[in-house]
Amino acid sequence: MEKIIRVRNLEYVYPDGTRALKGINLDIHKGESVGLIGPNGAGKSTLLLHLNGILKANQGEIEVLGMKVEEKNLVRIRQKVAIVFQEPDDQLFMPTVFDDVAFGPMNVGFPEEKVRKKVKEALKEVRMEGYEERCSHHLSLGEKKKISIATVLSMEPEILILDEPTSNLDPGARKNLIELLKNLNLTRIVAGHDLELILETCPRVILLDKGKVVANGDTKSVLGNKSLMESHGLEVPLSLRYLGG
Repeated sequence: MEKIIRVRNLEYVYPDGTRALKGINLDIHKGESVGLIGPNGAGKSTLLLHLNGILKANQGEIEVLGMKVEEKNLVRIRQKVAIVFQEPDDQLFMPTVFDDVAFGPMNVGFPEEKVRKKVKEALKEVRMEGYEERCSHHLSLGEKKKISIATVLSMEPEILILDEPTSNLDPGARKNLIELLKNLNLTRIVAGHDLELILETCPRVILLDKGKVVANGDTKSVLGNKSLMESHGLEVPLSLRYLGG
């Protein structure tokens, strides 16, 4: 399979001296859906923010779609690597849903006809057709999360990164979002604490702790390893536990 993300010896230290990433090495292949898990403070969000150059590594190398993550490539990389943040209000700031979803394509100079086409396609993909004139901030949290995904799908990304996509969702909205993620036809990295979501949507998982990759493999094998999970402050998901002891 074609490698579309390549990370080698990645190191990052925050300005206060906190060493957040320590020699990260990993590959993501085209079409994969990969989970990124770990306890709070493991470095998950820090790693994600390096993949489209929001944070700049102190050491090491990142290559995305054959391009080094460096200043001259950032505009192209950020169009192709889309990050959906945990809080949808961080991404929704325009008067209407249409304006929010159109913002990215307009900013990179898509012609008006193409902008309208991409907005329509993105809203259809997240099953939010007909919401164009609604105010994003008056929507439910589940609807906001779907619109947040639409705002990046309209940019024609090849890689979709989602940080805690199901946090604070009620069961119905969570189920809808999981079905949506399963049907998206692009490379995905899903980070978070919802291990049942990771099980349902990601055949491979990377376990990060204290800035290091401590496991990288088949999702059921990693999440079902009780001693591994507990040693890194996590629990085996309920669906993988043996009932009745």
